[in-house]
This record gives sequence, C-alpha cells and structure tokens, in this order.
Amino acid sequence: MLLVAGCSGSTSAKSSGDSAPSGSSSSAGNPSPTVAAAKFKKLPNPCEAFSKDTINKMLPKVKDAAGSQGKSTDTAARGACSWSSSDDQGVDGTQFRWLDVAYQRYDSDPAIGSGDKRATDFYTKQIADAKGTKGAKKVAAAPTAGTGDAATAVTYDISKDDNDFKNTTIVARTANIVVTINYNGAGMAGADTPNGNDLLKLAQAAAKEAVAAGAKANA
Repeated sequence: MLLVAGCSGSTSAKSSGDSAPSGSSSSAGNPSPTVAAAKFKKLPNPCEAFSKDTINKMLPKVKDAAGSQGKSTDTAARGACSWSSSDDQGVDGTQFRWLDVAYQRYDSDPAIGSGDKRATDFYTKQIADAKGTKGAKKVAAAPTAGTGDAATAVTYDISKDDNDFKNTTIVARTANIVVTINYNGAGMAGADTPNGNDLLKLAQAAAKEAVAAGAKANA
C-alpha cells in the first residue's frame, strides 16, 4: 500500500514457490540449479539517502531533518525513513509536505530466482500498488530516465481530511535493490494546492540520490 500524508508504504514482498516442488529429484548426477549471485549485499541507512540540501528543498520547514527511521528486523534486506514539514504562512494557510523512502534488497536463491529477478518482480508490484491507490484520481505513470536499471513515476491526486493532495511515487530498481519514494503535498487552511509537476521533479531528483546511496553502501 502506497502512502499519503504520514502513512507508511509497504516494503515487504511475498514470494510464491519458495520451496522446491515435491517429487523433485535429488539423486546423484542431477546438479542443483544455480543462479547468478546478487550484486548488492547490504543497504544504506535510509535516513541518509538524501543530502541535507535535498531535504530542505523538499521539506522547507522539516520537523526533524534526521528523519524517522522505520523498524526493521533485517536492515540488510529492508529499511525505511520518513520526514514531514508544515510551513505555516499565517493568513495564507499552511503548506504540508511528506516524504518517505523504502529500500528492499533481494538475495539470489536457486529455489526462487536471482536477486535481480526477484527485485524486478517486486518493482512491478510496487508500481501496480501505486497506480491502484484507493481514492486516487488523475493517475498517470511514466518512465524516469537515468535512475538505476529501471524507474517509473506514478502521479495522482487524492483527497484526505478535506485537503487535496498531489502525490508522486517513484519506484526504481538497481540490480537486486528496489527503492520506493513517496512524496506528497497539500495546501491547508486556505493555502494553494502545490504544483504537481514541481513535486514530480523534486521526487525524481531525490530518487537518483537514493539509488546512488544504495551503490555507495556496497562500494
């Protein structure tokens, strides 16, 4: 489930066929199946995925620039962090912004598939989840160039608590890591609704940083 204004997106994946089919031959002379080794072995600290300059641009009045790290039982496989910002402009209302990033890493497993394949499957699922967000209107999806091996931006409008939000979700895959970014904003208490294209551009730039952070953690 993808997020709007403070809700956390799903970062887990369920794989079918994790165990070998019953009746599989294990007799001598039948070699075990092999898959290519996963490229990346660990993940970056998700709260350090973006530069301070990026955080300040995306969240002008950020409550905590260090971010709020999500709980993970395996930080080498998954991790998440979120930030929020409320810019009180007095009689002109308040500009709200929300940003989160989630990493998911897959190992290669002969019984399931290579890390890249498993990541590709999850990448496809994340895009479908974003496009299927309940209550979303004006949903659009387009490739995002120069971001990992593949990246897609999903944009939509959604209403929450009588406020109109502009939401951008960027899903990117680099080898066996999938990065999902949710960035949304709303004008509250009479403030203007933010420009969706402006939010999209900021999210796309942030996605490049998050992907690069994944590679750097494995350098």
